[in-house]
Amino acid sequence: MKIKVGFGFDVHQLKENHPFVVGGVDLEHHKGAYGHSDADVLLHAICDALLGAANLRDIGYHFKNTDPRWKGISSIILLQESVKLVKEKGFEIGNIDAMLCLEAPKINPHIPAMQAHIATAIGIDIEDISIKATTNEQMGFIGREEGVVAYAVCLIQKI
Repeated sequence: MKIKVGFGFDVHQLKENHPFVVGGVDLEHHKGAYGHSDADVLLHAICDALLGAANLRDIGYHFKNTDPRWKGISSIILLQESVKLVKEKGFEIGNIDAMLCLEAPKINPHIPAMQAHIATAIGIDIEDISIKATTNEQMGFIGREEGVVAYAVCLIQKI
């Protein structure tokens, strides 16, 4: 059995009165992530982890931010498309472990819904998706609520 690990990272600027979608969940907050798609930083990091593990480059290679097809699109669709690419190379997804870094809003109450959205999109058990969150202790661009960061690792295996 061939097992591979992937790592993903994403960052998005936060803007006043903008929607804030994280893990497929709409968060109530005075700021939201800005980007070409819905700017779901968590799903983008997971996409990069999956694509990287399968040696398929990164999310920007497959879903260019200059392509009007992806303008405003739900990142759940980008995740589903990334999973298709990984499966086409003969891999199945074992697990996802992800970390969000932002000052606000609190993520903990939303983690079960995020896990459910991701599990459905990927086609794995909710127990195989770990999501954690931390702050940046009010330091830097994250601490000033100018941006949000996500990291993700995944395990895939050849079937």
